[in-house]
Amino acid sequence: MALDNVEHSIVELSKSLSNYIINLRREIHSYPELRFEEFRTANLIEGELRSLGIEVVRVAGTGVVGIIRGSGDRVVALRADMDALPINEENDVPYKSRIPGKMHACGHDAHVAMLLGAARVLSEVKEYIKGTVKLIFQPAEEGGGGAKKLVEEGVMDGVNAIFGIHVRADLPSGVIATRKGPMNASATTFTIRIKGLGGHAAHPELTKDPTVPAADIYNALQKIVSRNVDAFTPIIISTPRFEASKASNVIPDVVEIHGTLRVFDMALREKILNRIKEVVKHYSAAWECEGTVEEVEIVYPPVVNTTELAEFVMNVASKLGQTAEAPMSMGSEDFSFYLQRAPGAFIILGIRNESKGIIYPHHHPRFNVDEDVLWKGTALHALIAYNYLRGGS
Repeated sequence: MALDNVEHSIVELSKSLSNYIINLRREIHSYPELRFEEFRTANLIEGELRSLGIEVVRVAGTGVVGIIRGSGDRVVALRADMDALPINEENDVPYKSRIPGKMHACGHDAHVAMLLGAARVLSEVKEYIKGTVKLIFQPAEEGGGGAKKLVEEGVMDGVNAIFGIHVRADLPSGVIATRKGPMNASATTFTIRIKGLGGHAAHPELTKDPTVPAADIYNALQKIVSRNVDAFTPIIISTPRFEASKASNVIPDVVEIHGTLRVFDMALREKILNRIKEVVKHYSAAWECEGTVEEVEIVYPPVVNTTELAEFVMNVASKLGQTAEAPMSMGSEDFSFYLQRAPGAFIILGIRNESKGIIYPHHHPRFNVDEDVLWKGTALHALIAYNYLRGGS
């Protein structure tokens, strides 16, 4: 697809910034920070934006918003998340995490670098920007609901549309994808607590062993999926974390099961949570225990892209190369909180490159990014802002 003169400049500027983007990503990768602890990253972002003469606002403690004001009334927002994960990195690379037990294992370091690259590009073509661009650098996507906090602090006030890019480990490097409508599932984190009476494992008859209903409950939760939900409805109940006795000869007083519920339909979410509570209560009571279910952390709504803006994104992305329709994902994203306030689209950029050994999934200790395609993320951010503000959608 042909580029106009400004689009051509945006693409060429983005390509020329490839080393800048890569070096930024490596700097951030070396010093990962967990949710709401991103002070070093925030200071780096603020310094880069101020060096370009961009107006800066600090939000939510460690969040940063850069504002580029062109001529026009429309406002478009571009978002990058900033936080890392509590994972010990196993990659043998020069920019390996220098903070034990913390790692950018989801690509948020790349997201920040790509959006900072876009800040430089948009500053260069500011005279052609027919409105205002908000560059949102958001903390605490990984379970902290940072987007919700930013929305509550007014970051989305006056925004006409919002777009975000996330790198994707199972998509070939350089491919850009999105989809109309539902894209990412909602996420509800819950804790099941089964209280009994502990004692010596050699005399279970003297106890009310909470591990017995815990095992039954684990299996029964999957029967909710297979027997209470239509077979064509996307749903996942996963309970990967158990906390019980720390010794083989001790029956505990309490067992805790920690899990996640993923659906696209919030009404179905309520129905399934009620079924989980019923299962826990009655299975526990059958073995003279008390069972409760508690929702913990922030509930992430599903990501539902605006149809027209998803189409707009794919038209713009086609100017950069191969595109594809993104699959629906049971992974959650707090980008959904922004979409509750304004239309928009969530986008993925493939970074899988088998020839470079970049094959590991998100949240894996050997997750990595094909840095040679990050300039595409920068170009896409800038092209979206330029085209949207001139009435492209």
